[in-house]
Amino acid sequence: MKVDYAEARKLLRQSRSGALGSHSVTAPGYPFVTLLPYVLDEACRPLFLLSGLAEHTRNLLADSRASFLVADGEGGALQQARLTLVGTVKPMSLSEAAVARYLRYSPESSDYLALGDFRFFRMAPERVRFIGGFARMGWADAMNPPAVLDAAAEQELVAALEGLTPVGVSLLGLDFEGLDTSICGNFRRFDLRPVSLTLEALHAAAEALLSHMEDFSPGDGCSNLA
Repeated sequence: MKVDYAEARKLLRQSRSGALGSHSVTAPGYPFVTLLPYVLDEACRPLFLLSGLAEHTRNLLADSRASFLVADGEGGALQQARLTLVGTVKPMSLSEAAVARYLRYSPESSDYLALGDFRFFRMAPERVRFIGGFARMGWADAMNPPAVLDAAAEQELVAALEGLTPVGVSLLGLDFEGLDTSICGNFRRFDLRPVSLTLEALHAAAEALLSHMEDFSPGDGCSNLA
């Protein structure tokens, strides 16, 4: 079947960790798979914060070709929507705004950054194998979102919208397809439908969405919204 890469982006944005497959240096010819948390960059590409001592880091520095498996976590293993990205994973430097964005999604990573041994790697997906359910599977080329909000512009927009978030809700980030929050410590993503692919339209759509959460309070809202 023909796969829409937008479905893959949606699943990537809903999940927080996956299984990275790299080419083993220690056992040449064998794949090496490890579980890793990730944060997506503004173009929906997985970012990893990796230690130089890790086996998978050594593997990626020797051969950047890799695969990355992500599942939605709902239902039995074979009933879950899942995908496997194939592409390259290489070290990179992030701008100050991009690092701040990463830490909004993964605040615990600040401790790893302080150690000095960790650095960022980014996956550049080339293709995806997506399985959405019975008889819903196929390959597709990786594609960027229809519009990309750079990290600095997103940081300014998040700061402008923070005053609208109710108690217990933290705004992590947003893009032209959705808005990410932490509600009482639990990650939740909401779809956004801006009328156009402009910063002004995105701001308006996010503002309207947040206004629907204005009556939220930790006492009675955490269990319902989280």
